[in-house]
Amino acid sequence: MDERFNFRPARAADVAAVVSLLHDDELGRHRERPGDPAYDTAFAEIASDPNQLLVVAELDGEIVGTLQLSFIAGLSHVGTKRAQLEAVRVGSEYRGLGIGGRMCEWAISVARERGAGQVQLTSDSGRTAAHRFYERLGFSATHVGMKLSLD
Repeated sequence: MDERFNFRPARAADVAAVVSLLHDDELGRHRERPGDPAYDTAFAEIASDPNQLLVVAELDGEIVGTLQLSFIAGLSHVGTKRAQLEAVRVGSEYRGLGIGGRMCEWAISVARERGAGQVQLTSDSGRTAAHRFYERLGFSATHVGMKLSLD
């Protein structure tokens, strides 16, 4: 799979494919709205921010995965920069092939290269298989995440 598999920054033309990946699971089907122009607006903002990296994974030229890496400067932990890993998705027909692990390992490597001292993520409390996946990659549940919806 190595020669046929690569990562690259997402382009505007990839937005529909990325949204399709976000929509391709039980939770995503209820919260994503493929075709909504809000995704193009969000992509433009992400693409213009050097602290944001939206990536697609390709296998034989087909987009099979995506993730977003956001870099956050902070004063706590002696000014440690954090990399926030978000929206990690692999297309349902490609799950179980090791693509998600390779994507996360790549993201961790990029975080190190960009000076982050920590990679953090949140995962929906109902995604127990995802929690096991992240634990196998070395992540640990050290905090309780909370969200406040503003819409």
